[in-house]
This record gives sequence, structure tokens and C-alpha cells, in this order.
Amino acid sequence: MNSSIYILVFVQLWLLSLPCRESVCIPSERETLLKFKNNLNDPSNRLWSWNHNHTNCCHWYGVLCHNLTSHLLQLHLNSSDSFFNDDWEAYRRWSFGGEISPCLADLKHLNYLDLSANKFLGEGMSIPSFLGTMTSLTHLDLSITGFRGKIPPQIGNLSNLVYLDMRYVANGTVPSQIGNLSNLLYLGLGGDSDVEPLLAENVEWVSSPIPGGIRNLSLLQNLDLSGNSFSSSIPDCLYGLHRLKLLNLGDNNLHGTISDALGNLTSLVELDLSYNQLEGTIPTFLGNLRNSREIDLKYLYLSINKFSRNPFESLGSLSKLSVLHIDGNNFQGVVNEDDLANLTSLKEFDASGNNFTLKVGPNWIPNFQLTYLDVTSWHIGPNFPSWIQSQNKLRYVGLSNTGILDSIPTWFWEAHSQVLYLNLSHNHIHGELVTTIKNPISIQTVDLSTNHLCGKLPYLSSDVYGLDLSTNSFSESMQDFLCNNQDKPMQLEFLNLASNNLSGEIPDCWINWPFLVEVNLQSNHFVGNFPPSMGSLAELQSLQIRNNLLSGIFPTSLKKTGQLISLDLGENNLSGCIPTWVGEKLSNMKILRLRSNSFSGHIPNEICQMSLLQVLDLAKNNLSGNIPSCFRNLSAMTLVNRSTYPQIYSYAPNHTEYSSVSGIVSVLLWLKGRGDEYRNILGLVTSIDLSSNKLLGEIPREITDLNGLNFLNLSHNQLIGPIPEGIGNMGSLQTIDFSRNQISGEIPPTISNLSFLSMLDVSYNHLKGKIPTGTQLQTFDASRFIGNNLCGPPLPINCSSNGKTHSYEGSHGHGVNWFFVSATIGFVLGLWIVIAPLLICRSWRHAYFHFLDHVWFKLQSFYSYSITV
Repeated sequence: MNSSIYILVFVQLWLLSLPCRESVCIPSERETLLKFKNNLNDPSNRLWSWNHNHTNCCHWYGVLCHNLTSHLLQLHLNSSDSFFNDDWEAYRRWSFGGEISPCLADLKHLNYLDLSANKFLGEGMSIPSFLGTMTSLTHLDLSITGFRGKIPPQIGNLSNLVYLDMRYVANGTVPSQIGNLSNLLYLGLGGDSDVEPLLAENVEWVSSPIPGGIRNLSLLQNLDLSGNSFSSSIPDCLYGLHRLKLLNLGDNNLHGTISDALGNLTSLVELDLSYNQLEGTIPTFLGNLRNSREIDLKYLYLSINKFSRNPFESLGSLSKLSVLHIDGNNFQGVVNEDDLANLTSLKEFDASGNNFTLKVGPNWIPNFQLTYLDVTSWHIGPNFPSWIQSQNKLRYVGLSNTGILDSIPTWFWEAHSQVLYLNLSHNHIHGELVTTIKNPISIQTVDLSTNHLCGKLPYLSSDVYGLDLSTNSFSESMQDFLCNNQDKPMQLEFLNLASNNLSGEIPDCWINWPFLVEVNLQSNHFVGNFPPSMGSLAELQSLQIRNNLLSGIFPTSLKKTGQLISLDLGENNLSGCIPTWVGEKLSNMKILRLRSNSFSGHIPNEICQMSLLQVLDLAKNNLSGNIPSCFRNLSAMTLVNRSTYPQIYSYAPNHTEYSSVSGIVSVLLWLKGRGDEYRNILGLVTSIDLSSNKLLGEIPREITDLNGLNFLNLSHNQLIGPIPEGIGNMGSLQTIDFSRNQISGEIPPTISNLSFLSMLDVSYNHLKGKIPTGTQLQTFDASRFIGNNLCGPPLPINCSSNGKTHSYEGSHGHGVNWFFVSATIGFVLGLWIVIAPLLICRSWRHAYFHFLDHVWFKLQSFYSYSITV
């Protein structure tokens, strides 16, 4: 043994004594690299050195050669997006594109190939099967490269692989040949719905059950199968991988309970089972871990499942646990000091969205120091938790909906200046912030919404990025809040002061808030005109000032806010015309809501330039003229089954660790006969509401080109003419309201083709004929059809063989109204029954007028007596 060591040391010293030589690449391998480059797109010109003028390819970008043999060993061409802070355009300009040439297989000594985070889309190019011939590879990373299709079974030939990462590229089934890679230490086959949209569109990732061949990977230490669609229970084959340190099965729609055999994985450091449908209790699979000599588990993610009962009977013994996320389950029970006593290493604790009750003494000081705390929906109140005072490293604090009926103590603001995110919303916190905060708020994101806070608005430091004080009782003017700090620009990006008692004019100090992305001042008592300086908010994407008392014309200063995607000025006293510049200057608009004002004039044709517009609400104004036929140009309303997110986002230009990079736009819409706040599905809604105006003319037939429109309301106007025949082609329509107009003709039979239609109201028009027969038309309430000359179900009026009515009910239809005819004839006959005898018989006439004189005398006598008395 000793002689072997001496020989080894001698060889190493001999190698070190050799003179250093510069690696000079082999010409054939240089030519292979140049061929490979010819098939690539390199927008950032990172491969500028890859040319014949630089003959030594060992010095080329991303290339590493062997010091002795000069063979090309490693190729590093990844384009990590972590340096671009979610700037996708910058990332696209940096990453490689094009195709991967099969000539790579000629690099027989290549053992390391990293092409990750590029966009080799190639119109859905499948994963190259020739990679299976590169048997020298020990490291292969194709993650986030835009490939599509099944993993080629030839991958199983790469028996030397130690590291294989194919996250976000593979879909279909996992080939059994994966089990041949017996030297693997890392295997990544995960997918993720949050990956960049271009790379994630219409991809189901891996959807088959986890292959049993994985049980052969006995050396495996890291296994990532997250973000797939296995839709099964956890397979037993995973429980035999005793060397696993990381197991990620998150977001896989896994169901059932978890076997106790998971406790055999005693080397686990990180376990992620989040975002599944798993149920049962925690002790069943942590029991064996508790019995092992030393528990290494540091990271445990069980979020968004159906686990139940109290988990701290098991979790409380994991002394090395640093990160614990058990939020969004069905856990319940009392958590006391003893349950948390052994969690001395805990740094992150997220148990929000469960039904826990925390019972600790008033002097309790936890044995851990948290940086992240979220106990939203726990029962913690009524007092503000004093134990938080000891947690002086907190960066994230979530205490929303915890039953606190207290004021925020002064010590909290003083002792937690390092906090970056604070959420105390949906409690019963009271008091005036200005009396408890000595210095301006400096926490980057503050959510105190839905409480009972009152008094003046608090001052902010320039470091705050998000502030939500909505649904409180703040009062007085916002003059001091907005105009007090003029020393340097404020960093605030999201401001929500909705549903308070703020009054006075909106101050004209917005020039000092240049980074604002969302401003919500709705449901206050603001008066006066729109402040001109709001036009300086170049980053503004969402502005909501509905339900105030603002007056004046449409704000001309908004010409400069070209980033606006949502504008809600509804329920105010604004007047004048809707300016023609809105279509050109606000071309990014998705939501335009001017409801319940006093706007007049025509609807400008320029609105049709808003090709992204999804919601147009101009109801309850004084608009006149015709409906623009150019509505057909509202492209976002023409797309059926368009690929979009359920939410509409506004994006902040800057963000930090816990400040919001985006906000979700919400708006109040009157759809299906009631007003609802739309937020989480707003991106799926398309609506036009022009009701309660003075619009004239016919319904333009061009409007039927809006095949993606969901809701159409033209009621309470003065529209004439027929319902366009093409309305049956608007297959996405869910509600139609044409009531209270002067529309004539018949209801087009094609309207019965609208299979999603849940409400149709054509009442009080001049329609006639038979109501078309359809799967749901006859189920609508009859009141939706009255006031016309219509017949057939759901009306109780039968139709003749030619479709005309036998009887008529209504007040606005054509034809003879026999009620009025009968009343007229009756009145005439009654009058002549009285007058004719007086004209014909003289004695009757004298007697009649003598009777009238007698009555008149009696009345005069009574009047005179009343005055005398």
C-alpha cells in the first residue's frame, strides 16, 4: 500500500515538473466547430472569435481543451437568463438560436456539453437523436433550449453520463433506456409552467408514469421530476434510491397517500412534494427519518396539497430543518411552544392557508431566528404577537387574516427596519399610523389593506416600492402624503388607496413619483379636475379613479402615458367628448372604462386603433351618433381560444427580493346583469358595453367579425334596423343585451348556433316572428322577449303556420293594439249614451240643466256659510 502511494506521489510531481505547453487545437475539431457555428444564430456575436483568423480554437469562446492532448473536451454555450432580471428581450438578444448540427458527434473526446437556456426552437425541433452516439459525454445539459418531443431512447447509450439535465424540453414518455445510465448522479426531467412563455407554449412536458427503470440509478443523488403530469401515486421504485439527497416531485398532480418507505431515504437533504393532490398525515412518511442516527433534512416543501391533521408531532423533531413550507393544506390544530422548541435551525417558515391556532405565553421567545415568516390565516390575535420582537432578522412578514384586533406597536416599526415585505391585511387593526410611526415607512412592500386604520396617510421614504392601504378609513387630503417629500424621486411602483375617506382635490405633485406603474384611488371623495402632472407618469400602466366626484373633460395629460393598459374613470362627473387621440396615444390599452359619466358626442373611430382592447365600457353617458363600423379592427376581440394568461399584468421596471415585479389588474364590470370585480380571469374576458346612451342607426354588421367577443350590451339606446344576420358566427358570445331599442325585423335563426350563450335580452323593441329554436333559447326567461311581436317559446304565445302571432302582447311592436281600440270605442259609446237623449228630448234637456242649477245653488250656499263661520 505504501509503495503505491509513493508511486502516485512521484507521478504527480513528475507531471508538475513538465514544462507548461499551450494547447493548440486539432484542425479537424476546429473545422467541426466552424460547421456547428454555421447553423447557429448568434445575435450578440459571442462567437466572434470562431473564425479562420483565430486558428487556435482552444482559445475560442466557450471551448476548453485538454492540456496535453489538445483534444476538445468541453463546450460551454449556455445562456443563463439570471443576469437579465426578467428582461426577456435582452435575454433573447443574448441567447443562441438556430439548429444543432449533427457534426457535433465528430467531437469524439467531448465529455462536457452545455447548451442550456438557449432557444433552439427550429419550429418545434425534436431532441437530436445523434446525441446518443456521443458516448464520451459525462455532462449533458439541454435544459430550456426549446426542443420539443420525446426523449430519444438513444440517450440510454451514454453510459458515462454523470449529469443529465433535460428540464423544460422533454414531453411525452420517459424511455426505459434512462435506466441504463447507471453512473448518473444528477437527473433533471422537470418542467415548469412559469418558464418563459415562448418556450412553454402548448407543452405538456413529461406526462407518462415515472418509469421503473429509474430504480437502476443506484448512485443518483439529485432527481428533479417536477412540473410534469404524471397523475399517479408516487412509484415504489423511488424508495430504493438510498443515496438521494434531493428529490423534487413538485407540481405533478400526484395523488394518494405517501408510503412509510419514503423514510428509507435517510440521506435526503431536500424534499419537494408541493403542488400535488397528496393527502394523509405527515408522521406516516417521516417516522423512519426520525429513527435514523442523524437527520440531514434541511429543506421540506409540502405546499398546496391535501395533507391534514397536525404535522408538528413529526416536524417538531427535525432539528436541522432550515426551510419549511407547508402552506395551502388542510392542516389544523393547536401549535404550542413545545411543538416548535426543537426547530432551532429554522430560517424560513411558511404555514399560511391552514387552520392552526398558535398558543404561546406572552413572554415566549422562539429558539429560532427567522428571515421568512408567513402564518396567514392562523388564529393568533387578538393581541399583536409580541414574540415577533425577538425575530430581528426577518425580511418577510405575513400576518394577514390572523384575527389581530390591536394597533401596531411602535416597537415593531423601530425593531424591524430590515423587513422588506410586510402583510398585515384583512385584520381589525386600528389606530392612526402617523402617531405610531416616528419615521417615514421604509419597508419596501407594505400591505395594510382591509383594516380599520384612520387619520392622515403616513409618510413614506423613497425606498418603498409597493403600498396598499385600501379599504381602511384614512381621511382628509392626500396633499401631505404626496407632496411632502420633494428631495429626491420616490421609488414607489404600486399605490393603492382605494375605498377610504380621502377628500379634496387630487394633488398635482405626481412629477416626483416617476416610477409608478399602478395607481388606484377609486371609491374616495376626490373632487375637482384631473391633475395635469399625472401625465408625467411615463411608466403608468393601470389607473383607477372610478367612483369619485371628479369633473372636467377627459384628461388631456394622459396623452403622455403611452404605457397604459387599463384606464378606469367610471362613476365620476366627467363631461365633453372622448378625444380622438385616445386610439393613437393609448394604443396599448386593454381595458377602457368610462362608465357613468356625462361624456357626449360621437364614439371616435380612432378607438378602433386599440388593437389590444379587450374591455370597452362606455355605458351610461350621453353619447350619440352611430356605432363605429371599424370595431371589426379590435383584434383582441376577434381571436377565438387565444393563448393568454388568465390575468392581465402590469410590470414594474425595478424590483428587489420581495418587491412585486408585477401587479394583477382588476376592474369592475357589469356582466350578466350584475357588477363584479374581475381580476384572476380578466385576461380571458372580452366585452363591449355601450348601453344607456343615445346611440342611433343600425347595429353595424361588421361587429359580427368579433368572433372572440364574450359580452355585448347595446341596450337602452335608439338603435334601429335588424339584428345582423352574422351574429350567429360570434361563437364566443355569452350574453347579448339589445333591450329597449327600436330594433325591427326577425331574430336571425343563426343565433341558435351560439352554444355558450347564457343570456339574451331583446325585450321592448319592434321585433316580430318566431323565436328561433335552440338548445338554450327556450330556457331563457320570457321577460327577455316581451314588448315585441314575437311568438313561440318561451313566450306563451303560439305562432301560426307561417310564423306570425295569433295574439299580441307588448307596447312597442307593429300591428293593431286591440286594447286601445276597445277603450276608444267604449269611451265614444258611453259619451253618446249620455249626450244623445239630451239633444233629442227637450223635456229631458230642461230637467237636466234645472238639476245642475240646483246643485250649483247648494254649493254656493255651503261656501258662504263656511266663510261666515
